[in-house]
Amino acid sequence: MKNLKFLSALFLTSLLIFSSCQDEIDNENGDNPNTNTANSQTASNLERTSMYDGSFDDFLDGVSCSSILLPVTATVNGTQITIVNQSDYQQVLDILAEFNNDNDTVVLQFPLTVTLSNYTEVVVTSQAEYDAIVSACEELEATGQDAINCVNIDFPITILTYNINLEQTGSVVLETEQQLYTYINNLEDDQLFGINYPITATVDADSSQTISITSDADLQAAISDCVAYQDIEDQAQDDADTLETILVDGLFQVESLVNSGVDTATDFAEFTLDFANDMTVVAENVVNATVQDVQGTYEVTSQTEVYLDLMFSGNTSFNILNQEWVVTSYSTTSISLQSTTNAALTLVLTQI
Repeated sequence: MKNLKFLSALFLTSLLIFSSCQDEIDNENGDNPNTNTANSQTASNLERTSMYDGSFDDFLDGVSCSSILLPVTATVNGTQITIVNQSDYQQVLDILAEFNNDNDTVVLQFPLTVTLSNYTEVVVTSQAEYDAIVSACEELEATGQDAINCVNIDFPITILTYNINLEQTGSVVLETEQQLYTYINNLEDDQLFGINYPITATVDADSSQTISITSDADLQAAISDCVAYQDIEDQAQDDADTLETILVDGLFQVESLVNSGVDTATDFAEFTLDFANDMTVVAENVVNATVQDVQGTYEVTSQTEVYLDLMFSGNTSFNILNQEWVVTSYSTTSISLQSTTNAALTLVLTQI
């Protein structure tokens, strides 16, 4: 557990309330079967779920283990911006979203202050110092010791304390994530504890829901489920980024457009589809130059799957393409799609 204390240790300015309420808790729970040590899985779960979550500004700092305290000045794709409050984040997002296949760059101006995952605030005076923070975060992620932000425990919770004979000695009431993090992180190897179940938590997976957790096994299951879901989301996001690159780098034609078993791809045989990196798409008639180009827009999004939204105007033949399509498969040469509102409608785009 001690290797999570990177850069500096955090000490609360006030002591956590420690009350001896042995009789009351014993009458309610009896001997706690979930007695844990500082090196237990439950201790790790509690520490990781209570770490400071710095993921909200990842688009700016590129690291989820910390966040940058505002104000800060940064040069985003060549444009200098002073970010005074969180509403100014939109300026950064707008610049980053302007093109979808460029190499986005964010150059931070030092000195700046960051909040680390252990709630410590440190002043960073150079890129080298900042790179050290990024490296420490990447190490935590690589070893599965980074923050878990898909399970949010509802406070207050009570931690029961035990001696080496597994006799309950007292309790500690924790009111915040920071208090929980500090308590777990400061446990000595010979200290034993258990959670006074049940507790409740908000779990963000395929939906956000509040659940009751009645044991260490329940807690582990909730974490495992939501982390697995996040992994699927992350993979879908990676696939969406790859698909955007394939679209922008290529020129496509409609190979098939099947609706309830009928293929109408011949309606589009004379057209090529050219996807630009400003989220526009142009259908050009390469056989008859007198036919006006069909203008459109597109967007690639993801959840657990990848979606391609198409919207053309000015040519009624293209209305059938105006769908949200789920990407069923893709490669550098072919993209297979299915309408999210009509499973009998499928589209295959091939690169010319």
